[in-house]
Amino acid sequence: MAANLGTYSFLNIQATITGPGGSFAVGSSSGNSDEGISVSMLEDKDLMTIGADGSVMHSLRASNGARVTIRLLKTSPVNAQLNALYNFQKTSAIFWGQNVLVITDVVRGDVLASAQVAFAKQADVNYGKDGGMMEWSFQGTVDELLGTGVPDVNS
Repeated sequence: MAANLGTYSFLNIQATITGPGGSFAVGSSSGNSDEGISVSMLEDKDLMTIGADGSVMHSLRASNGARVTIRLLKTSPVNAQLNALYNFQKTSAIFWGQNVLVITDVVRGDVLASAQVAFAKQADVNYGKDGGMMEWSFQGTVDELLGTGVPDVNS
């Protein structure tokens, strides 16, 4: 029997950040907001150039640069951990851009590994009627392996 490919749960998302000054979880059970975690490539992989005669040339770009955004509830204690990590790392270039972010969906088999990761900026701080969320953005390289799920344990 095949795995249940129609079921997803954020409860299965494990994510960690490791770098100078700390290592801790930022995935499920970290106080994530509904928007969770996203990974976006910074550049297109292809550049198509069209010649004067209409012929095309494709350029395969080597970049694996990506932005990872982690969204946490305003009350998540992980905000303080990320703030402390940011404050430590910004004190010297020797600490900057040395983080590793790994995001895994343990049921689907997805693994996204980011290296040479730096904070894009300090998260915006908002105080309003509702607590809202804090967005922490990072930039680095990413290697993605999207899985097809693990075998059904009942087969």
